[in-house]
Amino acid sequence: MSNEKEILEALRQIHDPELRRNIVDLGMVRDLQTNNGTVNFTLALTIPECPLRDQLVAEARTAVANLPGVTEVNINLDAMNMAERRAAFGISSQLSPESTQVKQVIAVMSGKGGVGKSLVTGLLAAGLKKAGYRVGILDADVTGPSIPRLFGARGPVQIAPGNRLQPVASRTGVKLMSINFLLEDEGQAVIWRGPMISQVIEQFWNDVNWGQLDYLLVDLPPGTSDAALTVMQSLPLNGIIMVTTPQALAAMVVRKAVKMAQTIHTPILGIVENMAGFVAPDTGQLYDVFGPSHAQEIADAADAPLLVRLPLKPLIAALCDEGAVEAVDEPEVTALVQALGLLASEGVTPQPKEIAAV
Repeated sequence: MSNEKEILEALRQIHDPELRRNIVDLGMVRDLQTNNGTVNFTLALTIPECPLRDQLVAEARTAVANLPGVTEVNINLDAMNMAERRAAFGISSQLSPESTQVKQVIAVMSGKGGVGKSLVTGLLAAGLKKAGYRVGILDADVTGPSIPRLFGARGPVQIAPGNRLQPVASRTGVKLMSINFLLEDEGQAVIWRGPMISQVIEQFWNDVNWGQLDYLLVDLPPGTSDAALTVMQSLPLNGIIMVTTPQALAAMVVRKAVKMAQTIHTPILGIVENMAGFVAPDTGQLYDVFGPSHAQEIADAADAPLLVRLPLKPLIAALCDEGAVEAVDEPEVTALVQALGLLASEGVTPQPKEIAAV
């Protein structure tokens, strides 16, 4: 029967495809026990529902089963805690002095593209600023940044003391940081792989002179992969605002983002439905242009409140195209700001999830 050292050496040949390091050195192999040809151990995944878990389990089982004297291999699954994930991804657990001056970090997410995450981020930031809060936006949509255009803001970015990036201030004083401020041409394509995008997001958090903020909003791109994972694992999020639209297709994709947030134990503060019908200015009749609402269903799945339903209004679109999102004055935006203020002050505690053994 192979000993513990030989088993660990065999498992060192298995590498996490994302982190490109072996699972033993990453601290993923735990509670190793042997007994009369039976090997038991726990495999701690980076996140509970890691999409690569079946591959890792299969490779680990094969590596151990091929050792002399091994007749049975039992693998239980667990997940790393936040500190362990940060260490595995090589992220410092120490926040910079500037970072600690940010009171609330809130991500705006959907999973679905084209639902208006950037619009909601911009409207919310402008509304919070009007309410007297100190606000910043970290544009995490590195390959499709919209925040600069919404605010009519342009670079170049100045260097602050300590060799840090100075955020660009909007007309009303919202602090903005986006990859577009660092490009010679705002139409230039950013063609980067996931790790490079993650690195930029981390730099926008650690290397930007945010100063004192009441709220830092993080505008996420569509999807549930690199950028979203980086924000959830690297930034001290207080919660997520999930954006959807009435279509059943959008609701289906947004539920995936809800599931991701729940899996990584990130609180969902509430749901915002954008494009929630059109009110005809001549008759006042409401038309469900994109079909009936599914927002309450998403709110129920997320165990979070439906904060507001934003209707389609041509004036809002026109102002945003002009870079004047801060000029939008709508009662729904005021309601959203008030709701967020209450939620952020009360706080939300995520519920733990269990992981089944394999």
